[in-house]
Amino acid sequence: MARLLSLLVAALTLAWAPAAFAACGPGQPGSTFRFPVADTGRSLVVHLPRGLDAARPTPLVFVLHGSGGTGEAILRDSRLADTADRHGFIVVAPDAGIPVERGFVWNIPGVPTITGEVPGAADADDVAYLTSAIDALATQGCVDPARVYVTGLSGGGRMASWLGCVAADRFAAIAPVVGLRAGNPDAHDPARPDPTTCTPSRPMPVMAFAGDADTVNPIQGGGAGYWSYTMHAAEQRWAQINGCATVRPTRWVAPNVYEEGYAACRADADVLAHVTRDGGHSWVADNEAMWAFFSTRSR
Repeated sequence: MARLLSLLVAALTLAWAPAAFAACGPGQPGSTFRFPVADTGRSLVVHLPRGLDAARPTPLVFVLHGSGGTGEAILRDSRLADTADRHGFIVVAPDAGIPVERGFVWNIPGVPTITGEVPGAADADDVAYLTSAIDALATQGCVDPARVYVTGLSGGGRMASWLGCVAADRFAAIAPVVGLRAGNPDAHDPARPDPTTCTPSRPMPVMAFAGDADTVNPIQGGGAGYWSYTMHAAEQRWAQINGCATVRPTRWVAPNVYEEGYAACRADADVLAHVTRDGGHSWVADNEAMWAFFSTRSR
């Protein structure tokens, strides 16, 4: 009887163990679950790749949902879990900190959300939350803190861009999807980025994806107050930040996708953009190309 009770207690302990154990425990490859982030009161969705070796530090990719979305939805819609299973990286999909309608929006200081309101001091600090998530996962021993990357759709792409500006010491590269920014629109001239709002501590490799028929975040500029300047202006600003010396020749990388950007940048921090002809406001990213870009870079 005593042994039976002992086995029952052990089984219950495993069943109800904190997600911190499950996050990196062997025997969990291919699983998707929620992971609580320290004392934030918030959790995020984690997908472990098939074949994960929990004894070896593994690259980590954040995928950030669009405005009004959720982590669960963007993990499904981006299909990054499938890419992770093929290439062996961990994917995490958080919820933003500001509730809106049925989802959430990201706190990017100084620019309005889709509600038209600029986040205030009482709103959740999403940068602090996401960097805390890196720490919480890295302490489990299976995440390589030098190989942490971030992508995101629309508002999540703008948040990924913001992390490149203010948390370059924590992320090795960024890949915004229909959301590349390089700081807030200039208050006096919204047609250009304000250089004082994006001063990363080191060169930041950037790979952006966009559609030339996007009417929400148009690559030609305009749109809502959080957008304003063109995607080319964002690329040019990142090239300036990264000390790029060469303009890449524009070339077709697929029948309906062309590549542009900058090369010969400091610390291999190239700036690339893949633009889909007639592409709209959706996940237009090539996940394989994104991972190829991420996988060769570390802090």
